[in-house]
Amino acid sequence: MARRRSFVSILAILLLLHAYIGLRLLPALDAGVIGMLAGAVLLAVSAALVRIGLVAPSLRRTRWTEPLTWAGLLAMGLFSSLFVLTLLRDLLLVALALGGAGGPGFTHDSAVAVPLLALAITCIGFVNARRVARVVKVEVPIDGLPEDLHGYSIAQISDIHVGPTIRRPYLNAIVTKVNALRPDAIAITGDLVDGSVQRLAMHTEPLARLSAPDGAFFVTGNHEYYSGAEQWIAEVRRLGLRVLLNEHVIRRRGGAKLMIAGVTDYTAQHFNPAHKSDPHLAAAGAPDDVAVRILLAHQPRTAPAAADAGFDLQLSGHTHGGQFFPWNLFVPLQQPFVAGLNRVRSLWVYTSRGTGYWGPPKRFGAPSEITLVRLVPGRV
Repeated sequence: MARRRSFVSILAILLLLHAYIGLRLLPALDAGVIGMLAGAVLLAVSAALVRIGLVAPSLRRTRWTEPLTWAGLLAMGLFSSLFVLTLLRDLLLVALALGGAGGPGFTHDSAVAVPLLALAITCIGFVNARRVARVVKVEVPIDGLPEDLHGYSIAQISDIHVGPTIRRPYLNAIVTKVNALRPDAIAITGDLVDGSVQRLAMHTEPLARLSAPDGAFFVTGNHEYYSGAEQWIAEVRRLGLRVLLNEHVIRRRGGAKLMIAGVTDYTAQHFNPAHKSDPHLAAAGAPDDVAVRILLAHQPRTAPAAADAGFDLQLSGHTHGGQFFPWNLFVPLQQPFVAGLNRVRSLWVYTSRGTGYWGPPKRFGAPSEITLVRLVPGRV
């Protein structure tokens, strides 16, 4: 009963938001009664599809599940742009009216432009999201880096979100591209999946092909905890990856030692108190002569604790770089960084834009990435 009420209430909100779009655009289009009715029907269908998209990972599997999922998630992406552009149009109309500008012609033309622009952004975003992530090369300067570690490389992938629309072929292409980089180590910094092991095990199988001399590592993201973290930890281990749960490994190059540590997701304790994220625990017991300390942490906001624990570099994801406008504007409300290489005291923090996408198959202004991080000498 509670679930049904939730479904109805969310659908009601979506209908109201779609009604706002209709009331602001349809009369200005001068499409006549038939056009108004057709527009209203399309908006109502969009509201229903967006509601389906919101629950896509948990839909019961039937012959209609896949097409409904795609339709729902595409509608979600289109609705997002349509709503934002409608709101921006209204603000512009108010500004023009206050300035004595605008007029009926602009009102009509802008009403035509909003859905066309929303559709164009959604189509471009779809192409950007579905193509294989590009490789982004990042050099991180480390003070006093031993010569044996010059050029040490880690291939980072993050936020793939294998699930409703990201399946085995998509992940297989990513794995092939990562292996082609021939990194010293591979790091998956969380949010690998959106769904249970039972549903997605066959689609995550390509991870077993990941290969690097110093190993492939995985840390949990918040979406693993939505999807059954314990089961996914076991499954990722079965595939041959080393899962780092507030722990570390030591790797050697010649006479130099490097530590690769990993913590559970920043919010993990809300799902499992035993999984509380702890950079200090991850570093505990490390040899004193470790030259470089690297931490894998899903969320950038782990950085202050990582700096306190003495790490030199933190690799994170979670933000998707905002994925598409305007959500990039909201990321700083929760996270210290949106994307790229940043500094927290003596700690470097690299935040990936993510290798897949969440929800709508749409990326606009925030391209997906496979990151190749190389250690280079810094100033002593």
